[in-house]
Amino acid sequence: MLGLILAFPEKRWENYTVPVKGEPVLRLTEKRLLMSKRIDKTLTVVRRDKLKAYSLHVLNPVPVSAKNKMEALLKALPDEPFFLVEGSMPLVMPFLVNYLVALFHENEPEALIPVWRDGTAEVTHAIYEPGPLKRAIGAALAEGYRGLGKVVEFLDYEPVSIEELSRRNPKVTLSFLRIRSRMDVEFAEKALSEPQF
Repeated sequence: MLGLILAFPEKRWENYTVPVKGEPVLRLTEKRLLMSKRIDKTLTVVRRDKLKAYSLHVLNPVPVSAKNKMEALLKALPDEPFFLVEGSMPLVMPFLVNYLVALFHENEPEALIPVWRDGTAEVTHAIYEPGPLKRAIGAALAEGYRGLGKVVEFLDYEPVSIEELSRRNPKVTLSFLRIRSRMDVEFAEKALSEPQF
């Protein structure tokens, strides 16, 4: 399956080149995604004006001009199902990616999205069919939404309980860490230093 990495900053704190263990967080995210047995290629969606910087760190950057992540994703949609992850998630768990891809192929939903107990969907840690996602993004944009999290309102998706998965393997929750602060960097560096990583 294709892995699509979204490295399209909207907010000031979103820095996909911040170093974690001496490597840009974006490169670590790509490496972790490629460790999965079910991801055979990655594409990284980047701002057109940041192409030069990001092309130093990832294998296949896809430059787009857009106002926000939702528009960027719409412009870069591939023709095949894909696993979407944000470029600031260096602890993405290969075993979780493998499990979600297997579940997706088994059930063949429009989208397979991990969901927290409170109903919050992890839209940038999910698998999508491009056609339904394109329609969902179009509908969300037509309604005036700009946040990528709103696509769930326009998709017929299969939810996967994060808490249920983490009961079987507590490391599941690490997969959803986003690097936003120095504390996140320190936490990620400590986790990556453990032998099982």
